Amino acid sequence: MKEKDWKKRAALFLASQNISLFGSSVVGYALLWHVTLATSSGKWMTSTVLCLMMPQVLVSLYGGVVADRYDRKRVIVLSDGFIALVTLVLFGVFFAGYESLELLLAAGALRSLGGGIQTPAVSAFLPEIVPKEQLTKINGINQTLNSLSYLLAPVVGGILLGSAGIAWALLLDVITAVAAIAVLSFLEAPKLSPRQERSIWGELREGVAFTLARPLLRHLILCYGASFFLLSPAGFLTPLMIQRTFGNQVWRLTANEIVWTAGAFLGGIFVTYKGEFADKVRAISYSLIAFGVFFALLGMSRTFAFYLIIMGSSAFSLPILTTAETVLIQEKVEPTMMGRVFSIIQLISGSAMPVGMLLFGPLADWVSIESILVVTGILLALVGLLFGRVAKE
Repeated sequence: MKEKDWKKRAALFLASQNISLFGSSVVGYALLWHVTLATSSGKWMTSTVLCLMMPQVLVSLYGGVVADRYDRKRVIVLSDGFIALVTLVLFGVFFAGYESLELLLAAGALRSLGGGIQTPAVSAFLPEIVPKEQLTKINGINQTLNSLSYLLAPVVGGILLGSAGIAWALLLDVITAVAAIAVLSFLEAPKLSPRQERSIWGELREGVAFTLARPLLRHLILCYGASFFLLSPAGFLTPLMIQRTFGNQVWRLTANEIVWTAGAFLGGIFVTYKGEFADKVRAISYSLIAFGVFFALLGMSRTFAFYLIIMGSSAFSLPILTTAETVLIQEKVEPTMMGRVFSIIQLISGSAMPVGMLLFGPLADWVSIESILVVTGILLALVGLLFGRVAKE
């Protein structure tokens, strides 16, 4: 693979995906904040999380088969197009004056279905166009760009939600999706050997058997299941905590996301500069321990300034965790199985958070979110410590 060829392909792919991510992030923030400010309810937040995540979880294994069976670039384009079409219809309905929380969640569920097909293809596509020895650096660059998108998205989402309403955030997502598809159309992916097609269930069973037969992947699945269950309060209840404890102004919710993404941006720069993790299992372990400690400290915050400092510090570990996990799979798994392995990881991590919200969302209406964060943070640190002891790369 010629150096200038893979660099051009990687640049087009990263540009396309981060343009798409920016629009989706604006909608995600606007939707969550809209529900938070309209209801101030843990139960409504739980319903929102379930609608945004469970469809993606339910279709993820099928998405892995699709990613391993068909042209991954085409899968990404079609999925992005479907999500854009759903969002455009919702914009039209809201622009016409019919605003409904139930309709918003229904559209969110359809968008989630498209994401469940798209995500395994995106994760498995990068090794097709990037040399193996460059995967950590390119994934680090991608994490940095992701963080930049997340840094800008809450600002734009807050401005649109506060001044123009949620409908215009939806329209922005449609525009960015079209732009992302246009950029990706210039990428010429290498021709791969034809994949043998069997029954969907046969390929699903093959992917599950392949994953469970490898101790490292088994430990990773168990770790991610427990970790993302415990991550759910910090991931979804902190906006509610801010509203209840510090005030319900949109700028506070925006500041929360900005400091998180600023920390993740710096973490992405660190990963890019470092270039490689000699022990990826240890990198995952240390990242989870750091998350646990910082999330417990979030629960001890008594001022909004201290809360923001801890939130930003915790985010530094995110690019380390995601890059180490992604490259670990990209290096250890053959291309013909990669989509299914990523889909299984997506299934476990994606389902653990909604399951966590089934417990922690309603619980947040009975006990303080601060106490939930302290307990889950301590347990998360213990999970990270245990993973580092039992898993071997």
